[in-house]
Order: sequence, then C-alpha cells, then structure tokens
Amino acid sequence: MYPIIRNRRLRASESIRRLVRETSIGPDDFLVPLFVVEGKGIKEEIASMPNYYRLSLDQLENEVKELWKMGLCAVLLFVKVPENLKDNKGSEALNPNGLMQLAIKKVKDACPGMLVMTDVALDPYSSYGHDGIVGNGQILNDETVEVLAEMSVSHAEAGADFVAPSDMMDGRILTIREALEDEGFTNTGIMSYSAKYASSFYGPFRDALDSAPVDIKNVPKDKKTYQMDFANRFEAIRETQMDIDEGADIVMIKPGIAYLDIVREIRNEVDVPIAVYQVSGEYAMLKAAAEKGWLDHDAVMMEQLLAIKRAGANIIASYFAKDVVRLLG
Repeated sequence: MYPIIRNRRLRASESIRRLVRETSIGPDDFLVPLFVVEGKGIKEEIASMPNYYRLSLDQLENEVKELWKMGLCAVLLFVKVPENLKDNKGSEALNPNGLMQLAIKKVKDACPGMLVMTDVALDPYSSYGHDGIVGNGQILNDETVEVLAEMSVSHAEAGADFVAPSDMMDGRILTIREALEDEGFTNTGIMSYSAKYASSFYGPFRDALDSAPVDIKNVPKDKKTYQMDFANRFEAIRETQMDIDEGADIVMIKPGIAYLDIVREIRNEVDVPIAVYQVSGEYAMLKAAAEKGWLDHDAVMMEQLLAIKRAGANIIASYFAKDVVRLLG
C-alpha cells in the first residue's frame, strides 16, 4: 500500500530496469527467413522489403556463414521458382535436384551447424499461386496433402532438420509425420503453421516469391477457404491442438503483432514450443515509416519483438533478425 510500496523504485534507473526486466531477446530467439532464386551472383533487393534480398545459391552460402558468425543459428528457406517450372500439381517441388533441395544442401555444406527449416506448400510451385492443387474451382485438400508429404520427404532426404508446412490443409501433419517415419526420418521435426490467418499483411512476401493467387476464372481469388478467418480466436486453439496431436513438434502463429492475443491464448493451452512469424507487411510498414522519419526504427523494432516474446513466443521468424543482433552488439 502506498506510500510503503512505491512501484517506481524499480524503474528509477537503467540499471535497476535491466536487473528486474521480465523479458529479453537475443540471437537464439530468431529464425531467419531466406529467399532463394535460380542463377549465380544474385543478391537482388526486394522492392517492398528494403534491405532484404533474393539470393542465388552462391550468395546464400555467404549469407548463412555471416548469420552463423553473428550468432544466428536457424534459417527458414523459401524458393522463387521460374514460371516455366510451375504447374497445378507442384511437380517441381519433388525434383531431387530442385532449387529447394539444392539450397538445403548448400546451407548444410557451408555451415553444418545451422538448423535448416523448409517451407512446405505448393504456392511457389503452383501456376495458380495457391498452396494446394486446384480442381473444380476448389483447393483439393487430400490430393494436396499427399504431395506435401512427398515434398517433406524430399526435403528430409536433402538434409532439412525441420519441415514447416505452411499450407493449412486439413490432416497434413499426420500424413507428413507418417511419411517421414516410413522413410526412416524419425528425427526430422515438423514446425506446423497451425494458426495461419488469411491476412492482408503478406503482400511483400508474395512479391518476393511471385506467389500471389492469379485472377483466372474458376480459380479461387484468395486463400480464405484454407487460411483462417482473422475474426476467429477459439478456432486457432483447436487447429493448434490438432496439429500437436498429429505430431507437430513446434507450432506457429502467423502473422505477429496483430495476433498477440492468439499467441497468449495458445501459450496458455499448450506446452510445446511456439513460433511467431513477424511477417513481411509488418517489416515493410516499419521500414517505410522510419524512412519517412515518422518512427524511430530501432526503438519500435525492439518494442515489437519484445511484445511477441512477452506474449509467449519461444521462436520469432523475423526479417529484423540481423538488425537486432547488430543493435545488441
């Protein structure tokens, strides 16, 4: 009771604030997304994501070595597939010498200790830009799941430590887990995008990979029939628990800042590691506001990331990872 108790005593100096701080952040908290393209000597800035790049395999090697030296120990790989290799069934996803498979091997050869997670979804490979096979004006669930399982095995064969299904098809975690077990990949983990919302924050990411849904008759124009309705909360808990029951080792909520209530709800319900994806739109907005001088880039960046961690995240997939490590020195 005041004046016996004065809470401000614990805020009186930077030293006491540091000593009693409840949440901290460092290199071990981050999963670094990387975009890989065909070619050589390519380090191409993404227009809608300032200071972030598409990398050819040789530049990918340089990047992961730099990340490792900075203390960052995990990457999440995405590939930009040439248009001529895209089709409705994502056939190129199963090519043992495809870009993703070569990228996995490149990272492991360059930096054996780096944890490699891989995106498992058909949209980079789809001629329609969808995460699943299109048929009769719908995204076909079960047919897609079978391809995702084959895709996951292919990534494991190339050396991936974890596969990360981002598609939101029903039942895909169990099918992937069983496929990995059948092929002897008992130690290959699954990080499931368990609560992935049909968000408008993904635009710059789709620019980076040229993976937006195409506007064609009899093809769904958006991903709302499989990604979650952002008005829903309890559904996220149900989706996440089902993924855990099917064999997910890590669960992910995506996007980040606008969904911290969901992060906390799930943290209260489950005891597996939780990842949060601070998505491209969140990154782009801060970069744009800072460029205009409207926000203090580093201060807001740290506030957002600490908020994600405070909400209950164990892992943060973020395009700010290198910025944070440099800032922390």
